[in-house]
Amino acid sequence: MDERATFLYFSVKIEPGADIKVCAATTKPGKAGARLRQPQSSVPVFSLYGEAGAVAPEFIHVEDIRSRSERYRWEISEHRHHGLFQFLLLSEGAADVALERERRHVRAPCAIAVPSGAAHAFRFAEGTQGFVLTIEESTLARAPGGAVAHPAAQLDAPLLIDLSATSETAQRLATLFQQITLEFREGGAASAAVLQWLASAALTIALRVNEDLAREKAGAARDIAAFHRFRVLVEKHLADHWPTPRYAAALGLSESRLNRICRAAAGKSALEVVQDRLTLEARRRLIHVAGPVSSLAYELGFDDPAYFWRFFKRRTGLTPRAFRKKHGGETA
Repeated sequence: MDERATFLYFSVKIEPGADIKVCAATTKPGKAGARLRQPQSSVPVFSLYGEAGAVAPEFIHVEDIRSRSERYRWEISEHRHHGLFQFLLLSEGAADVALERERRHVRAPCAIAVPSGAAHAFRFAEGTQGFVLTIEESTLARAPGGAVAHPAAQLDAPLLIDLSATSETAQRLATLFQQITLEFREGGAASAAVLQWLASAALTIALRVNEDLAREKAGAARDIAAFHRFRVLVEKHLADHWPTPRYAAALGLSESRLNRICRAAAGKSALEVVQDRLTLEARRRLIHVAGPVSSLAYELGFDDPAYFWRFFKRRTGLTPRAFRKKHGGETA
């Protein structure tokens, strides 16, 4: 089958009275379920309009995924765009995605940002729903109402944004895209400015989700590291019976922060982590170390053997002697 790229031209209304021809890169229909095809030659470059590849300033275009992909067996071949930033929102369905030859399988809800010049290809699951927003690159050089560049302008590589953990944000983005589509199709005076504001809002919200997820991952990594440092301190000072505030101070944390970290990592408070470890050590010694229970109590840092008895029975349901007898432990 001929796999050459095909140009599709259609009219897009940008401003009242101005019709601009637009083209999109895709392939001729192939067999359903075929893998993403990666041309062996150089990646083709397509422009959304203009045979010479010129891009109109402040150009913004939006369409739903289904309207174009369904006609081509849900597959868009690998290609690039010069001077155009693309942003996809998948609200339902899934897709096999190739971004700069790196393949990923994604499921809705998610977003995909593709900077100018980045090679990309998609094979959408049949019935996938969502939107494709295309923005002329210079529009991102400034944010509406200011001179600061839009965060999307700083992307130099494609970006996948998982929205599955933020369903409310995914719904907000879907609503914004519906508004962008309505303004694009039916907008009147000042439509271009409205489209810029709506598109900027959608991109800002999506990129903020990505930043929040990155901070959460970094915070989780720091918490895990702190929990491991805590466990090291517990091993070192198990027989010293440090209180929780002292452990927290040694780690440079507040007591409440240390407890939150322990609950997230182990499902229990810092005190419970210490007591579990102390109980485990007592069980091991009762089984494997010969000697009076009182001696073991002193070795574990208990000043009063009677308190050790109460502590152990509360934690295990057995007295130290009953536990040792049950498990065949060493006696003096």
